[in-house]
Amino acid sequence: MSSCWPQGAPSVGDTAELSRLVTTRDIELFTEISGDRNPLHYNTAAAEASRFGEIVVQGGITTAILNAVVAEKLPGPGSVFLTTHFDFSAPVRPGDEITGRVEVIDVRLDKPITKLTVTVTRDDGVVALSGTAVCYTMSLGQEEGL
Repeated sequence: MSSCWPQGAPSVGDTAELSRLVTTRDIELFTEISGDRNPLHYNTAAAEASRFGEIVVQGGITTAILNAVVAEKLPGPGSVFLTTHFDFSAPVRPGDEITGRVEVIDVRLDKPITKLTVTVTRDDGVVALSGTAVCYTMSLGQEEGL
């Protein structure tokens, strides 16, 4: 076991995922946090006139599921993104259940760094986002409550 990976390093090919239902309340909360008031996210007439044809959620809501997967599952608690690259290929709408999935494609043994492929898939099977992320995983001691 590497000293920089006290709980053991993940392995190439390891995967993890989480799912959640996206709601209009998510749009409201994200708007409060970010200030993103793009009419595509809350104005039905504007959204219907767009190429999407309906309300879509902010990209930050779509990507947030990946924060949860990384922090809760893989690489796990203490993990933060160092870099991300996301390609948005389809909209996410209120009422969609989305699944964030990560797969380890590289692990450094000299530093607690992993490279992941990432996807967010809607419940109809459409991939809404794909990309890569590099994560750093800090060791969290008992004094932090973990």
